[in-house]
Amino acid sequence: MTMVAIKGLTKRFGHLLAVDNISLEVSKGEVLGFLGPNGSGKSTTMKMVTGYLTPTSGTAEVCGIDVLEDPIQAQRHIGYLPEGAPAYGDMTPQAYLGFIADVRRLSGAARRAAVTRAVELTHLDRVLYQPVDTLSKGYKRRVGLAQALIHDPDVLILDEPTDGLDPNQKFEVRTLIREMSGEKAIVISTHILEEVEAVCSRAVIISEGRVVADGTPDDLEHRSRYYNAISLSLPPANIDSVREGLHSLAAVASVEQRDTAGVQAELVVVPEDGGDILGEVSRLVRESGWEVDQIRVERGHLDEVFRTITTGEALPAGGDGHA
Repeated sequence: MTMVAIKGLTKRFGHLLAVDNISLEVSKGEVLGFLGPNGSGKSTTMKMVTGYLTPTSGTAEVCGIDVLEDPIQAQRHIGYLPEGAPAYGDMTPQAYLGFIADVRRLSGAARRAAVTRAVELTHLDRVLYQPVDTLSKGYKRRVGLAQALIHDPDVLILDEPTDGLDPNQKFEVRTLIREMSGEKAIVISTHILEEVEAVCSRAVIISEGRVVADGTPDDLEHRSRYYNAISLSLPPANIDSVREGLHSLAAVASVEQRDTAGVQAELVVVPEDGGDILGEVSRLVRESGWEVDQIRVERGHLDEVFRTITTGEALPAGGDGHA
Protein backbone atom coordinates (compact mmCIF):
# COMPACT_ATOMS: atom_id res chain seq x y z
CA MET A 1 0.00 0.00 0.00
CA THR A 2 1.44 3.38 -1.06
CA MET A 3 1.51 5.76 1.91
CA VAL A 4 3.55 8.61 0.40
CA ALA A 5 3.47 9.54 -3.29
CA ILE A 6 5.74 12.39 -4.41
CA LYS A 7 4.87 13.64 -7.88
CA GLY A 8 7.19 15.95 -9.78
CA LEU A 9 8.10 18.06 -6.75
CA THR A 10 10.08 21.13 -7.71
CA LYS A 11 11.15 24.09 -5.58
CA ARG A 12 12.88 27.27 -6.67
CA PHE A 13 14.18 30.02 -4.41
CA GLY A 14 14.69 32.83 -6.89
CA HIS A 15 17.27 31.59 -9.38
CA LEU A 16 18.22 28.62 -7.17
CA LEU A 17 16.65 25.29 -8.18
CA ALA A 18 16.65 23.46 -4.82
CA VAL A 19 14.49 20.46 -5.78
CA ASP A 20 14.24 19.37 -9.39
CA ASN A 21 11.18 17.30 -10.40
CA ILE A 22 11.45 14.54 -7.77
CA SER A 23 8.99 11.65 -7.98
CA LEU A 24 8.95 8.58 -5.74
CA GLU A 25 6.63 6.42 -3.64
CA VAL A 26 6.98 4.97 -0.15
CA SER A 27 4.89 1.97 0.87
CA LYS A 28 3.63 0.75 4.22
CA GLY A 29 6.37 -1.26 5.92
CA GLU A 30 9.22 0.58 4.18
CA VAL A 31 11.94 2.50 5.98
CA LEU A 32 13.36 4.82 3.34
CA GLY A 33 16.76 6.38 3.88
CA PHE A 34 16.81 9.77 2.14
CA LEU A 35 20.44 10.63 1.48
CA GLY A 36 22.33 13.45 -0.12
CA PRO A 37 25.15 15.94 0.43
CA ASN A 38 24.48 19.15 2.36
CA GLY A 39 22.40 21.45 0.18
CA SER A 40 21.10 18.63 -2.03
CA GLY A 41 17.44 19.34 -1.24
CA LYS A 42 16.63 16.70 1.40
CA SER A 43 15.13 19.00 4.04
CA THR A 44 13.35 21.10 1.42
CA THR A 45 11.70 17.99 0.00
CA MET A 46 10.59 16.88 3.47
CA LYS A 47 9.11 20.30 4.22
CA MET A 48 7.08 20.15 1.02
CA VAL A 49 5.82 16.62 1.71
CA THR A 50 4.72 17.65 5.20
CA GLY A 51 2.95 20.78 3.96
CA TYR A 52 5.26 23.30 5.63
CA LEU A 53 6.65 24.62 2.35
CA THR A 54 4.70 25.18 -0.87
CA PRO A 55 6.30 23.65 -3.97
CA THR A 56 6.90 25.65 -7.12
CA SER A 57 5.32 22.77 -9.00
CA GLY A 58 4.30 19.18 -8.40
CA THR A 59 2.61 17.78 -5.32
CA ALA A 60 2.67 15.01 -2.73
CA GLU A 61 0.01 12.69 -1.39
CA VAL A 62 0.00 11.21 2.11
CA CYS A 63 -2.37 8.27 2.64
CA GLY A 64 -4.10 9.31 -0.58
CA ILE A 65 -4.62 12.93 0.53
CA ASP A 66 -3.11 15.72 -1.57
CA VAL A 67 -0.96 17.85 0.72
CA LEU A 68 -1.65 21.02 -1.28
CA GLU A 69 -5.41 20.54 -1.46
CA ASP A 70 -6.00 19.46 2.14
CA PRO A 71 -2.85 20.01 4.24
CA ILE A 72 -4.55 19.69 7.65
CA GLN A 73 -6.09 16.31 6.82
CA ALA A 74 -2.78 15.07 5.37
CA GLN A 75 -0.86 16.26 8.45
CA ARG A 76 -3.14 14.20 10.70
CA HIS A 77 -1.42 11.14 9.23
CA ILE A 78 2.14 12.54 9.56
CA GLY A 79 4.59 12.57 12.43
CA TYR A 80 7.36 15.03 11.57
CA LEU A 81 10.70 15.51 13.28
CA PRO A 82 12.25 18.59 11.63
CA GLU A 83 15.91 19.47 11.50
CA GLY A 84 17.04 20.81 14.88
CA ALA A 85 13.91 19.52 16.70
CA PRO A 86 12.68 22.99 17.70
CA ALA A 87 10.65 23.19 20.92
CA TYR A 88 9.65 25.85 23.44
CA GLY A 89 12.70 26.11 25.68
CA ASP A 90 10.91 27.31 28.79
CA MET A 91 8.48 24.37 28.73
CA THR A 92 9.21 21.02 30.34
CA PRO A 93 8.91 17.91 28.12
CA GLN A 94 5.76 17.00 30.07
CA ALA A 95 4.14 20.37 29.34
CA TYR A 96 5.36 20.45 25.74
CA LEU A 97 4.03 16.99 24.93
CA GLY A 98 0.74 17.93 26.56
CA PHE A 99 0.61 21.01 24.33
CA ILE A 100 1.32 18.89 21.23
CA ALA A 101 -1.43 16.46 22.29
CA ASP A 102 -3.82 19.43 22.51
CA VAL A 103 -2.78 20.60 19.04
CA ARG A 104 -3.49 17.08 17.78
CA ARG A 105 -6.94 17.36 19.41
CA LEU A 106 -6.39 14.54 21.86
CA SER A 107 -8.28 14.81 25.14
CA GLY A 108 -9.11 12.96 28.33
CA ALA A 109 -7.84 9.38 28.68
CA ALA A 110 -6.62 9.33 25.06
CA ARG A 111 -4.47 12.40 25.71
CA ARG A 112 -2.94 10.95 28.88
CA ALA A 113 -2.27 7.61 27.19
CA ALA A 114 -0.66 9.30 24.17
CA VAL A 115 1.73 11.36 26.32
CA THR A 116 2.62 8.35 28.47
CA ARG A 117 3.27 6.19 25.41
CA ALA A 118 5.48 8.82 23.74
CA VAL A 119 7.50 9.27 26.94
CA GLU A 120 7.98 5.52 27.33
CA LEU A 121 9.00 5.00 23.70
CA THR A 122 11.63 7.74 23.85
CA HIS A 123 12.78 7.16 27.48
CA LEU A 124 12.15 10.73 28.62
CA ASP A 125 10.98 9.90 32.15
CA ARG A 126 14.22 11.14 33.80
CA VAL A 127 13.88 14.67 32.38
CA LEU A 128 10.12 15.16 32.18
CA TYR A 129 10.06 18.16 34.54
CA GLN A 130 13.22 19.97 33.44
CA PRO A 131 12.96 22.97 31.08
CA VAL A 132 13.78 21.91 27.52
CA ASP A 133 16.51 24.56 27.31
CA THR A 134 18.45 22.79 30.10
CA LEU A 135 18.48 19.42 28.33
CA SER A 136 21.37 17.92 26.41
CA LYS A 137 21.22 17.86 22.62
CA GLY A 138 20.40 14.16 22.76
CA TYR A 139 17.45 14.63 25.10
CA LYS A 140 16.16 17.56 23.04
CA ARG A 141 16.22 15.23 20.04
CA ARG A 142 14.22 12.68 21.99
CA VAL A 143 11.62 15.32 22.89
CA GLY A 144 11.30 16.11 19.18
CA LEU A 145 10.88 12.44 18.36
CA ALA A 146 8.27 12.05 21.11
CA GLN A 147 6.11 14.85 19.67
CA ALA A 148 6.29 13.19 16.25
CA LEU A 149 5.03 9.92 17.72
CA ILE A 150 2.36 11.26 20.06
CA HIS A 151 -0.65 10.70 17.76
CA ASP A 152 0.60 7.30 16.46
CA PRO A 153 0.82 8.50 12.84
CA ASP A 154 0.72 6.33 9.72
CA VAL A 155 3.70 8.15 8.21
CA LEU A 156 6.86 9.24 10.02
CA ILE A 157 9.17 11.78 8.40
CA LEU A 158 12.33 12.15 10.44
CA ASP A 159 15.12 14.61 9.63
CA GLU A 160 18.37 13.34 11.22
CA PRO A 161 16.58 11.40 14.02
CA THR A 162 19.78 10.30 15.81
CA ASP A 163 21.68 13.57 15.51
CA GLY A 164 23.33 14.34 18.86
CA LEU A 165 22.58 10.95 20.43
CA ASP A 166 25.25 8.81 22.08
CA PRO A 167 25.76 5.22 20.81
CA ASN A 168 23.33 3.72 23.34
CA GLN A 169 20.65 6.29 22.48
CA LYS A 170 21.19 5.69 18.76
CA PHE A 171 20.68 1.98 19.32
CA GLU A 172 17.42 2.64 21.19
CA VAL A 173 16.06 4.94 18.46
CA ARG A 174 17.04 2.54 15.67
CA THR A 175 15.41 -0.34 17.53
CA LEU A 176 12.25 1.75 17.95
CA ILE A 177 12.19 2.57 14.22
CA ARG A 178 12.54 -1.10 13.29
CA GLU A 179 9.76 -2.08 15.71
CA MET A 180 7.37 0.54 14.28
CA SER A 181 8.21 -0.03 10.64
CA GLY A 182 5.77 -2.86 9.93
CA GLU A 183 2.70 -0.67 10.40
CA LYS A 184 4.02 2.64 9.08
CA ALA A 185 5.87 4.24 6.21
CA ILE A 186 9.03 5.87 7.57
CA VAL A 187 11.30 8.34 5.76
CA ILE A 188 14.64 9.15 7.39
CA SER A 189 16.87 11.92 6.15
CA THR A 190 20.40 11.19 7.29
CA HIS A 191 24.05 11.70 6.46
CA ILE A 192 25.04 8.74 8.69
CA LEU A 193 25.50 5.86 6.26
CA GLU A 194 25.63 3.25 9.04
CA GLU A 195 22.06 4.28 9.81
CA VAL A 196 21.00 3.13 6.35
CA GLU A 197 22.59 -0.26 6.93
CA ALA A 198 21.09 -0.50 10.42
CA VAL A 199 17.43 0.39 9.82
CA CYS A 200 16.56 1.15 6.19
CA SER A 201 14.95 -1.25 3.75
CA ARG A 202 15.54 1.16 0.86
CA ALA A 203 17.75 4.13 0.11
CA VAL A 204 17.26 7.08 -2.23
CA ILE A 205 20.22 9.36 -2.95
CA ILE A 206 19.63 12.88 -4.25
CA SER A 207 22.19 15.32 -5.58
CA GLU A 208 21.56 18.89 -6.76
CA GLY A 209 17.84 18.36 -6.17
CA ARG A 210 17.52 15.23 -8.34
CA VAL A 211 17.21 11.52 -7.55
CA VAL A 212 20.42 9.82 -8.65
CA ALA A 213 20.01 6.38 -7.05
CA ASP A 214 17.15 4.31 -5.64
CA GLY A 215 17.47 0.78 -4.29
CA THR A 216 17.98 -1.42 -1.26
CA PRO A 217 21.18 -1.01 0.79
CA ASP A 218 22.35 -4.31 -0.77
CA ASP A 219 21.71 -2.92 -4.27
CA LEU A 220 23.87 0.11 -3.48
CA GLU A 221 26.61 -2.04 -1.93
CA HIS A 222 26.75 -4.02 -5.18
CA ARG A 223 27.70 -0.79 -6.96
CA SER A 224 30.84 -0.45 -4.84
CA ARG A 225 34.14 -1.39 -6.42
CA TYR A 226 34.89 -3.12 -3.11
CA TYR A 227 31.88 -5.45 -3.36
CA ASN A 228 33.19 -9.04 -2.97
CA ALA A 229 36.72 -7.73 -2.34
CA ILE A 230 38.88 -9.93 -0.11
CA SER A 231 40.66 -8.48 2.91
CA LEU A 232 43.79 -10.25 4.18
CA SER A 233 45.50 -9.56 7.53
CA LEU A 234 49.15 -10.61 7.59
CA PRO A 235 52.57 -9.74 9.05
CA PRO A 236 54.10 -6.65 7.40
CA ALA A 237 57.26 -8.54 6.47
CA ASN A 238 55.33 -10.71 4.00
CA ILE A 239 53.32 -8.00 2.32
CA ASP A 240 55.36 -7.45 -0.87
CA SER A 241 55.55 -11.10 -1.88
CA VAL A 242 51.87 -11.67 -1.10
CA ARG A 243 50.83 -8.59 -3.08
CA GLU A 244 52.86 -9.74 -6.08
CA GLY A 245 51.33 -13.21 -5.93
CA LEU A 246 47.78 -11.90 -5.70
CA HIS A 247 48.34 -9.68 -8.73
CA SER A 248 48.94 -12.85 -10.76
CA LEU A 249 45.27 -13.90 -10.50
CA ALA A 250 43.38 -13.07 -13.69
CA ALA A 251 40.14 -12.18 -11.86
CA VAL A 252 41.87 -9.53 -9.69
CA ALA A 253 41.55 -5.88 -10.72
CA SER A 254 43.89 -4.46 -8.07
CA VAL A 255 45.58 -5.18 -4.74
CA GLU A 256 45.57 -2.26 -2.31
CA GLN A 257 47.21 -1.78 1.06
CA ARG A 258 44.89 -0.42 3.74
CA ASP A 259 46.21 1.89 6.45
CA THR A 260 46.19 0.13 9.83
CA ALA A 261 47.24 1.25 13.29
CA GLY A 262 48.07 -2.25 14.55
CA VAL A 263 51.04 -4.55 14.13
CA GLN A 264 49.36 -6.40 11.25
CA ALA A 265 49.28 -5.22 7.66
CA GLU A 266 46.12 -5.46 5.55
CA LEU A 267 45.72 -6.02 1.83
CA VAL A 268 42.46 -5.60 -0.05
CA VAL A 269 42.07 -7.69 -3.19
CA VAL A 270 39.58 -5.98 -5.53
CA PRO A 271 37.87 -8.27 -8.08
CA GLU A 272 37.04 -7.51 -11.69
CA ASP A 273 33.35 -6.52 -11.96
CA GLY A 274 32.51 -7.57 -8.40
CA GLY A 275 33.14 -11.26 -9.10
CA ASP A 276 33.48 -13.94 -6.42
CA ILE A 277 37.22 -14.49 -5.92
CA LEU A 278 37.24 -15.95 -2.40
CA GLY A 279 37.95 -19.49 -3.63
CA GLU A 280 40.85 -18.44 -5.86
CA VAL A 281 42.43 -16.22 -3.21
CA SER A 282 42.07 -18.87 -0.47
CA ARG A 283 43.58 -21.54 -2.72
CA LEU A 284 46.55 -19.32 -3.60
CA VAL A 285 47.15 -18.55 0.08
CA ARG A 286 47.21 -22.30 0.90
CA GLU A 287 49.38 -23.28 -2.05
CA SER A 288 51.85 -20.47 -1.41
CA GLY A 289 52.09 -21.18 2.32
CA TRP A 290 51.62 -17.53 3.21
CA GLU A 291 51.20 -16.61 6.86
CA VAL A 292 47.77 -14.98 6.78
CA ASP A 293 45.89 -14.43 10.04
CA GLN A 294 42.47 -13.51 8.64
CA ILE A 295 40.58 -13.60 5.36
CA ARG A 296 37.22 -11.92 5.01
CA VAL A 297 34.86 -10.88 2.24
CA GLU A 298 34.00 -7.18 1.97
CA ARG A 299 30.30 -6.23 1.61
CA GLY A 300 30.89 -3.10 -0.42
CA HIS A 301 31.21 0.40 0.99
CA LEU A 302 28.21 2.71 0.97
CA ASP A 303 30.34 5.82 1.51
CA GLU A 304 32.35 5.04 -1.63
CA VAL A 305 29.13 4.54 -3.61
CA PHE A 306 27.68 7.75 -2.16
CA ARG A 307 30.79 9.75 -3.06
CA THR A 308 30.98 8.29 -6.56
CA ILE A 309 27.29 8.94 -7.29
CA THR A 310 27.19 12.48 -5.92
CA THR A 311 30.62 13.77 -6.98
CA GLY A 312 31.92 11.34 -9.60
CA GLU A 313 34.99 10.73 -7.43
CA ALA A 314 35.89 7.36 -5.96
CA LEU A 315 37.72 6.92 -2.66
CA PRO A 316 41.49 6.94 -2.95
CA ALA A 317 43.07 3.53 -3.42
CA GLY A 318 43.90 2.00 -0.06
CA GLY A 319 41.34 4.10 1.84
CA ASP A 320 39.31 2.10 4.29
CA GLY A 321 36.00 3.00 2.67
CA HIS A 322 33.95 2.47 5.82
CA ALA A 323 31.13 4.76 6.89
